[in-house]
Amino acid sequence: MNQRAIFLDRDGTIIKEKNYLKDFSEVELIDGVVEGLRLLREMRFKLVIITNQSGIKRGIITKEELKKVHKTVKELLIKEDITINGIYFSPDLPEERSTTRKPQTGLIEKAERELKLKIRGSYCIGDKKEDIEMGKKKGLRTILVLTGYGRVTKENVKPDYIAKNLLDAAFWIRKEEEG
Repeated sequence: MNQRAIFLDRDGTIIKEKNYLKDFSEVELIDGVVEGLRLLREMRFKLVIITNQSGIKRGIITKEELKKVHKTVKELLIKEDITINGIYFSPDLPEERSTTRKPQTGLIEKAERELKLKIRGSYCIGDKKEDIEMGKKKGLRTILVLTGYGRVTKENVKPDYIAKNLLDAAFWIRKEEEG
């Protein structure tokens, strides 16, 4: 049976925004992330990270460095008994024609196939316009978090909900699910 998912942006949503993060030792979870992800897990959602990583094609970060960053994110969350079901990234540059770079939906579609996800009833959470646009293109309920770039972004998008952080987003989803 296909499970619903929460599609999460990485930088500014789960971990603190650091420009082209390449050093895994600099990974820091944002306040409220552990509690928020735990609550989403309790609601039986799969957790999937979708992230643009153009630093690869810009020559700023290697795929190996990115792999170490993602391993660190997963390890920090596993210590809290939270499993990330998948991490999908696009190395494409903003000016390239890309089916995977947000706001395009290619990575959601790949996750949908590989993880056998049910899109109907799933959600998308992020701090940038591209996150919200991607979610809307796939017919997901969208939540803009005010962490990362969220405070700047909120003027330019119309998400279903604007949340203080991931924990606030999870509380809103729980209320929607119950209601």
